[in-house]
Amino acid sequence: MVEPRNPPALLLVLHDVAPCTWADYQPFVDAIDAIGGVPLTWLVVPDFHRRHPLAADSRFCQMLSQRVARGDELVLHGYFHDDQEPRPLTPKAWFMRRLYTHEGEFYQLSRDTALTRLRAGIEVFQRHDWPLHGFVAPAWLMSDGTRQALRELPLRYTSDPQHLYRLPDFSAIDAPGLVWSARSAWRRGVSKIVSDRREHRWRQAPVIRLGLHPVDMRHPFSRDYWLQTVQRLLDAGRVPLTKVDWLAQQRVGSERAA
Repeated sequence: MVEPRNPPALLLVLHDVAPCTWADYQPFVDAIDAIGGVPLTWLVVPDFHRRHPLAADSRFCQMLSQRVARGDELVLHGYFHDDQEPRPLTPKAWFMRRLYTHEGEFYQLSRDTALTRLRAGIEVFQRHDWPLHGFVAPAWLMSDGTRQALRELPLRYTSDPQHLYRLPDFSAIDAPGLVWSARSAWRRGVSKIVSDRREHRWRQAPVIRLGLHPVDMRHPFSRDYWLQTVQRLLDAGRVPLTKVDWLAQQRVGSERAA
């Protein structure tokens, strides 16, 4: 007897979640809530840019606790979400840390520094009684030291733009994702073209991730794109899930196949 396959899924992920970005996200979250039945995965930064600690905003933390209670997932997303390590010494490091992004917090860290920072983030989640299953590095950039540290911690997964990785062994699962660069009009235009093509290419994929950022919410063109894309994928029969819930389905599926 052939076991039924899980229906294709949609994972809606909010990056860079912090007290200072909530004003950007709130109208979008309200619109998603109005659709109904769409859980969100929130990538939470404990002290965004070293100026916005969660501990200083109890109302924001209470809101996140309420989101957990309604079925959303909170994920640790770096600790500071900035890169204040010593200046880059190689052309590759200079490109990645100065041109590609200034926020690759975990790109250069040693195992010990990464472990200390990850444990500090875990403690923030424990303080608020927030379940924690995953870690996503800012800009998806991780040093070898960060990977070593993640193997020592009780986390279930991490990710990059096109995969989820089970921890501690970093086994990869395809999970293609759409993400925009929305800082200027021409970037938003190019992002729309690229995303439309990728969505068409991935129409049969078991899962599509939508990776949103606060800057996307500041422009009607990009914000409307994400709302329309969520509705379009739901209308196409995709089931909305959090990242950890979708990952749990894959384990069940692999056990059945075995």
